[in-house]
Amino acid sequence: MDRKIVIVNAEKMDYDHRLDFSAMGARAEIYPDSTPQEILERAAGAEVLVTKELPVPGELIRSLPESVKLICEAGTGYNNIDLDACRERGIMVCNVPSYSTQRVAHTVIMMILNLSSSMGKQQRMLFEGNHDNFTKRLTVEHREVNGKTLGIVGAGHIGREVIRVAQAMDMKILASSRRQREDEDGIHFVSLEELLRESDYVSLHCPLTEGTRHMIDGEKLAMMKPTAFLINTARGALIDEKALIAALKNGGIAGAGLDVQEEEPPREDSPLYTMDNVILTPHMGWRGLETRQRLLDLTAENIRAYMDGTPKNVIVQ
Repeated sequence: MDRKIVIVNAEKMDYDHRLDFSAMGARAEIYPDSTPQEILERAAGAEVLVTKELPVPGELIRSLPESVKLICEAGTGYNNIDLDACRERGIMVCNVPSYSTQRVAHTVIMMILNLSSSMGKQQRMLFEGNHDNFTKRLTVEHREVNGKTLGIVGAGHIGREVIRVAQAMDMKILASSRRQREDEDGIHFVSLEELLRESDYVSLHCPLTEGTRHMIDGEKLAMMKPTAFLINTARGALIDEKALIAALKNGGIAGAGLDVQEEEPPREDSPLYTMDNVILTPHMGWRGLETRQRLLDLTAENIRAYMDGTPKNVIVQ
């Protein structure tokens, strides 16, 4: 790849400086982070910009030099890029849709197992010197997952991988999708409302759009069983966080596993940090070392395909 490529915020992927960028080629310019003004300056003469969850608004896109023909989002979600502005400018946009499928799916399964065993509360008790679970009896909830119903909202790559592992644990599967689908391979497709009413665990796997923002609000949370758990490894704003906190406090649902939050990181005074019925992780689903290297290598493949005249994973043509 001998045309100029600029990676504008490499540190989002390579925060521990362990990744190998050689697949990007000799002409790749790699910057740990960039302000909007720096992006404009660094894009001079560049054909490809690589971003990772960095806001790229219309004003910035319209000011990019004419040389820029492709913005490659190094990740699955592309809600950070103004796609309409890219269409106006004739800039192609592509993403990397399946680099973290297994790693994110395993994060979901980890949360299911930990929530079913009240693991967060058990560990907190130990940190506080409380050994009641050992010296008296198990004083926290401890449930089997086999035979329970898992609801998957968005049966794409990651949702399907979660289903595969969950079925190996003898869980029953409900799924909802934007398009109506026939049942298949032990997956029963239902409406979102039915899924929320019937599931013991609900896992979200949707992109963030204007149509999905706060798709899980107070009304939807009220449909869930008081014994059910909500898991989100997709985008934080799929859930109305204030409504979720209220439901967690008043027993509307049993708990939540949140690898993504509406504001990342959550504010220091967020109750999510200290709630016994919440597992909170720092958007780590995609951050395995192998996962991040795979992301970088697949991003390079996207760019190579574009330069060969056979672009793939195209969001805006």
